[in-house]
Amino acid sequence: MTNPYAGEVTLEIDGVPHRLRLTLGALAELEAALGEETLLDLVARFEEGRFSSRDVLALIVAGLRGGGWQGQAADLTRAEIGGGLHGAARAAAQLLARAFTPPA
Repeated sequence: MTNPYAGEVTLEIDGVPHRLRLTLGALAELEAALGEETLLDLVARFEEGRFSSRDVLALIVAGLRGGGWQGQAADLTRAEIGGGLHGAARAAAQLLARAFTPPA
């Protein structure tokens, strides 16, 4: 079970629920992978709807790694994501929102 107050999100991959979380290490990896000046620039892209599938994949991979996953981005190329692209984009957006929004 995921804890949204800890910034966690659940995403089903190949029928198995996975816990995603943007830890400090995952955020550093994400910055390097996407080449943004700041993560706030990435947040702005999501808020404005200007994100790419590469952004979504990088966020999902970073979140999976923050949740303890040991795989690589290439492992997801044939994976079935719950909700498809929309489900992956929603999970990525939730990860960003929960990473930068303090719990209420």
